[in-house]
Formats: sequence, C-alpha cells, structure tokens
Amino acid sequence: MISKLSGILDSVHDNFLILDVQGVGYQVYASSATLAQCHGVGEPLSLLIDTQIREDAFNLYGFLSAAEQQWFRLLISVQGVGAKAAMNILTACPPDQIGFAIAAGDKPAIQRAEGVGPKLAARILTELKDKAGKIDLEAKPKGVAIPNAINDGAGAGGVDQDAVSALINLGYQRTDAYAAVMNVKQSNDNELELSEMIRLALQELAL
Repeated sequence: MISKLSGILDSVHDNFLILDVQGVGYQVYASSATLAQCHGVGEPLSLLIDTQIREDAFNLYGFLSAAEQQWFRLLISVQGVGAKAAMNILTACPPDQIGFAIAAGDKPAIQRAEGVGPKLAARILTELKDKAGKIDLEAKPKGVAIPNAINDGAGAGGVDQDAVSALINLGYQRTDAYAAVMNVKQSNDNELELSEMIRLALQELAL
C-alpha cells in the first residue's frame, strides 16, 4: 500500500492533482480544501495517501494533514459513505469544522456536501457522534478540543442548549453557535446564567 508520496506538483484539476514522483505521474484525488492549497505547480509537495483497490480501479486519496486523513477514514467507515462522498463532505466541512458539526448534530452542515441527502447525513451524525471527539485534530477552532455533545435537560446542559437555540434564532449557524458556547464553557469554571452565556458567546462569534 502507498501511504505517502513526495514529489513535484505537476497539475491541479477539479477533484484531483497529478504528482510527479521521479518521473512517474500519480493521479491523487483530494478535497477542494487540499487542492486549494496546492497551487505551486512545479514546487515540491508531500501528501499522506490512502489507497483503495477495486477490481476496476486503483485510486489514491491525498491529504496535507493527518487530521483530514483521520476524518476521511472515519467517514468511509459509515455505511453508504464512499471515498467520493467522504471527499465531498470534507470539502463542505473541513477538519477544523466537521467535529463541531457532528457534535452539534448539525445535519444541514453535512448535507451541504454534494450527494449527501438527509438520511445519509443523519446516519453519519448518529454513527460518528461518539467517535468524533476521539480524533486529535491538528487545527482546533480557538484551540479548543472537540467536546462531547451538549446534553438536553436541566442544569448546565439545559442552559447550554438554550444558549445554542438562542444564537440560532439570532441567525447564526448551529455549528458556529455550538462552538461559541463550548468555547465559553471551556474558559469559565463557574456555571453561567443563560443571559451571561449568550452575551459571552456573542463575543466569541464577533472575534
């Protein structure tokens, strides 16, 4: 199996690039986020590689970061999610966002990916909810680790949920609202009243 390729970037296309490794051109599929960072044609480039072999194809999938590769592997472990769908999801939700989207149960964020309908998005959220927090992301928004999902009910969980709902009602995306509330929780040891939680979360969103 090929696990890494280092060479010269030959060309970039819609959903793949050509990497010249000692005169051999490898076609490597990648997310739009990765392709956008591979603009130095003729420049050295190293990619982490996942290899998928089928009867009719030998496909290489490339990643600039271990975090994106981990998410790719986690996504394709979900029934109904192939490599193409996983790449589309990582295009719609890059590694620094997808963990919060899954933890927040943000189905619209997952459905932004081409070819991902509501049923598949729901399955992804259900199957990865407990696994998502175990990934050690290289890029965490504001340096916060991916948390466990906010609990419904009374007490702090209820305040958190109410704060997220209030922020959504103000027009913020669920994933952004969730991330802001979790950042506030991480930086405050004491339990906060709902109004204070919302005020601080709005400050986080304004940064």
